[in-house]
Amino acid sequence: MKVTDASVYPYPTGDSTLARMALEARDLGFDSIVAIGEVGRQPPGAEVLCGVVINAASQKEVIKRLREPAVRRADLVSVNAGDISFNRAVVGLKEVNVIRNIHAARRNAFDHVAARSAAERGVAVDISLAPIIRLRGTRRQRALERYADVLSLQRRYGFPLTISSDAHSILEQRSAREVRGLCALFGMTGAEVSEALASIGRLMEPEQPVKVVG
Repeated sequence: MKVTDASVYPYPTGDSTLARMALEARDLGFDSIVAIGEVGRQPPGAEVLCGVVINAASQKEVIKRLREPAVRRADLVSVNAGDISFNRAVVGLKEVNVIRNIHAARRNAFDHVAARSAAERGVAVDISLAPIIRLRGTRRQRALERYADVLSLQRRYGFPLTISSDAHSILEQRSAREVRGLCALFGMTGAEVSEALASIGRLMEPEQPVKVVG
């Protein structure tokens, strides 16, 4: 199964070109990356998938955005997490692949109801490395606690996890080995990291059922 960084931000959003980030990803041990934004011709290096991130205040707004041509063309559609009712609703939308920014949501905003629904529908929860790397003090600790909560729910219900660097330059990209070290900070095992890094391929094949645990 391919090892994938679930989101990077190439130029013009970030500082490095898509071509440089694809080459860097390959050198760091990744088979593919999900680039947020328009993706043209495939550059040398890791395979590039097109990703879209929806930031919305309501389920109605998410549904509206899902109809946009750029979103419909994307390989992977992600939605930034919100409150508990928003997250429960979003995991029920068939076009949504990933819930992101869970570290910024309130505690229990992604609860057992959302977790079970995500498992049944094969919707992943993303673990972004950015807050672990960039934040300090209380804010960093809070992010680690949110990830630990998600991991506990994942072990019970079996929904997919993805892992993203959220890199805006090649300097922020991390190797698979570094990813394991960072994820160990909130209790993720090496086997669980490997599973999460390989999950994008399964999200691209929704015909394969996701096993619900417990």
